[in-house]
Amino acid sequence: MRKNNTYIEIKSISKKYIYWCKKFKISKKGEKDSFKEESGNIKCPLWGCPKYGMAKNKTIFVCSECGNESAKWLGKCPACGSWNSFYEQKIVEPKSGGLKGISAGGNVTPQTLNSYEAKETIRTNTGFQELDRVLGGGLVKGSLVLLGGEPGIGKSTLILQICDKVKGEGKVLYVSGEESAEQIKLRADRLGINNEDILFLGETNIDIVNQAIVNVNPKLVIIDSIQTMYSDDITAAAGSVSQVREITGQVMRVCKSRGITTIIIGHVTKEGNIAGPRVLEHMVDTVLYLEGERYFSYRILRGVKNRFGSTNEIGMFEMRDKGMCEIDNPSDILISEREDNPAGSCIVATMEGTRPILVELQALTAQTVFGYPKRTANGIDYNRLSLLLAVLEKRAGIMLGSQDVYLNVVGGLKINEPAVDLGIALVAASSFKNISIPTDMIILGEVGLTGEIRRINLIEKRLKEAEKLGFKKCIIPKSNEKDLKEKYKLDIIGVKSINEAMQKIGLK
Repeated sequence: MRKNNTYIEIKSISKKYIYWCKKFKISKKGEKDSFKEESGNIKCPLWGCPKYGMAKNKTIFVCSECGNESAKWLGKCPACGSWNSFYEQKIVEPKSGGLKGISAGGNVTPQTLNSYEAKETIRTNTGFQELDRVLGGGLVKGSLVLLGGEPGIGKSTLILQICDKVKGEGKVLYVSGEESAEQIKLRADRLGINNEDILFLGETNIDIVNQAIVNVNPKLVIIDSIQTMYSDDITAAAGSVSQVREITGQVMRVCKSRGITTIIIGHVTKEGNIAGPRVLEHMVDTVLYLEGERYFSYRILRGVKNRFGSTNEIGMFEMRDKGMCEIDNPSDILISEREDNPAGSCIVATMEGTRPILVELQALTAQTVFGYPKRTANGIDYNRLSLLLAVLEKRAGIMLGSQDVYLNVVGGLKINEPAVDLGIALVAASSFKNISIPTDMIILGEVGLTGEIRRINLIEKRLKEAEKLGFKKCIIPKSNEKDLKEKYKLDIIGVKSINEAMQKIGLK
């Protein structure tokens, strides 16, 4: 008698074998040759379904944010602190013979840094000045770019236009796992694109895609989208954590070894993050987000990571019938529809990377009808708004405890820097008192908890942009005022506290 993990095999006198399944308490006779052996376990012939006899795979749980592995499901990841981020994943033996690295067979002896020669970065213009600005001057040869955005925001449209504008540089391979060739052709016809250098491949198997890349050796590769691709080496479904990580690694090794620029498109979650493991953003060279409301025409392309240029740069586009059209002067667009002398409105200057942009802040205060006041912020961090409203009450005597406060950044722009603090505070006070802030004035400054106005950086660029657009006055921190009045035609007003700023514009 021989025991297996689940079954007991008993040899009979008639040279038949009786198999007893301990799990289902049933038995069956048969020739030994009719039962295959796999990994030391005899396949059960009694289950009656295609799944019988499969070896039990090891199951682990992987964090979608950082890739941390655990033997059991955890509510909170101990590595990155994310909640409800663990996904179940089955572990199987990977196939042998895969790509081992970018430069297999090369010199593995460490060398001094001075022994290497820094090569000049080769860039390709995309045909969009706004996109080239975000990228730091264009697409770098051999780089891996991740473009994320909500479905329907215009990612595929923008990418198809880029494929057309880089014509003459070489072949472009467009790989799509979401749309057929006919659908891509219809979009190309609508955009007026007729380019023989654009090659299309409708495939989701990454092994076939990699082989096509090797055969074609294109200048640019587009993968739309990364969540639709799968590898036979991984048993998980397409779009899972393990699949996305493995596929990105394979594409990176193939393209970087041949100096092929690659753009992969990724969908975002409801929280606004790229779907899949957070380690994906660490693997690529550049991460771009296409933001905006699908029901509005304006789109903002934001660079959140760039190994070849500055981060937090933005480019502005407008979605039209002929595709994405770039906006050369976002500041003029964002403030062009402002009404004359409105209460609860002001202009601030924010820095997006190295670029100053003037935006309009709007605030509305109304008597609350609930037991507690409501706070709503679009484009501004909610906690930042709550903090500034508390400073207004404590330091300036603006009692908003019984008021609902709504704050909006016009144009869908998201602002994170503290240089707009004073503008947020004053626009809320303006709405509460129903007193207008002068339309030819911009407001700059960081607000401290004691009500003081702190200095901000890059103020000269902000003032230069304001002067170019015809503004006459500017409220800035007193510590930034030195030597600025002689450089600009603006009437520069330096303030030390939030009370002083309110007095200067007649709010107190």
